[in-house]
Amino acid sequence: MPATGGRHRLSKRTKIATGALALAIAGGALAVATTFGDPNAANAASNNQAAVGQISCPDVASKLPAIPAQAQAEVTRNLDLLNTQINEANNRLRTTVGQGGPNFVQNAILGPLADKRKSTIDRIAIAIGRRAEKPQGLDSLATCSVGGQGAGNGGTAPAQGNGGKGNSGQNGNQGNNGNAGNNGNKGNTGNSGVGKISCPDVASKLPAIPAQAQAEVQRNLELLNTQIDEANNRLQTTVGQGGPNFVQNAILGPLEDKRVATINRIATAIGRNAAKPQGLDALAPCSR
Repeated sequence: MPATGGRHRLSKRTKIATGALALAIAGGALAVATTFGDPNAANAASNNQAAVGQISCPDVASKLPAIPAQAQAEVTRNLDLLNTQINEANNRLRTTVGQGGPNFVQNAILGPLADKRKSTIDRIAIAIGRRAEKPQGLDSLATCSVGGQGAGNGGTAPAQGNGGKGNSGQNGNQGNNGNAGNNGNKGNTGNSGVGKISCPDVASKLPAIPAQAQAEVQRNLELLNTQIDEANNRLQTTVGQGGPNFVQNAILGPLEDKRVATINRIATAIGRNAAKPQGLDALAPCSR
């Protein structure tokens, strides 16, 4: 009996040891499969590092001389376009992480962006040159790089005689009517690729804006542009998702709600110092 009991105890210990060894082997296999079976996960850290970068471009607005009143609208439109170009390039930077070779970002994003910026900056210089001395050397501001936060093109085109004051971006012309620079609200550029969102122009429907309301109106006009940019980005990144009403329910509907609130703030700002414009809510709905 004692010998038999000893054999039973040895058998149990053997089973326990064998089970532990099998569990360790299984755990090791799982670790190997997790580490080596998913190269995308192994590269996630480097991909994420690229994803959080932003494109940083030299500021153009602050390098401009005093701008003749006759050139303000055209200059501001092109300053806005510089911001649009950076937004588009940043979106491409985010959506192409891990693609191409070591020169992909330079060849496919930064290079084309520099070309676009050069053309836009040239138009700014020409617009000023029609009424005053044409600024020189602005082409050096065309080249951008991938950095941490992205400088953008902050600041306002300085109006003649008043210097201008920035409101985090291409604020436009606080010394003038404030309507220029947001023409079309970036939505009326036609459909390309998966389509783009088209919204009624708000700036052109506004009455003369009191000087006291210029800054607030301009900020909200720019916010309308930002809202369209965000909606267009969502339109591009959700292709194929949802049912037949996805775009209306998930993109166009929320965009309209945001535009209603923003347009009401514009009307209220004007109404504090002049007759409050009516019927602007009709400009809130957008389409694809």
